[in-house]
Amino acid sequence: MVEKLGEIRVADQVIAVIAGVAVEEVLEVSVRSGGLYQDLAKKINGGSKGISVSMVEDKVTIDMRVSVKYGAPIHQVCHTLQEKVKDAVETLTGLWVDAINVRVETIEIK
Repeated sequence: MVEKLGEIRVADQVIAVIAGVAVEEVLEVSVRSGGLYQDLAKKINGGSKGISVSMVEDKVTIDMRVSVKYGAPIHQVCHTLQEKVKDAVETLTGLWVDAINVRVETIEIK
């Protein structure tokens, strides 16, 4: 039996950073940043650009704004992204990921 020693809380910013690192594993995707004011707010608040986190009880919802490389199958890439983020967040935090909403805002042409 495991004795409960106290409460453990993981900050939204920590979850956003974990999600951001997981995004880097998917080569066809990059996280979109907001405009000048959103970037400034993220720096002040310590969040990750293009990733927002909300938590109700122990259920996490992650909203991501991404850019996908031209030619990549968008649906497949986003599904892979969701799986990687879910696995990373649940493994590292012990929290339950309820939803990962991915919004593809741009296509990278290079």
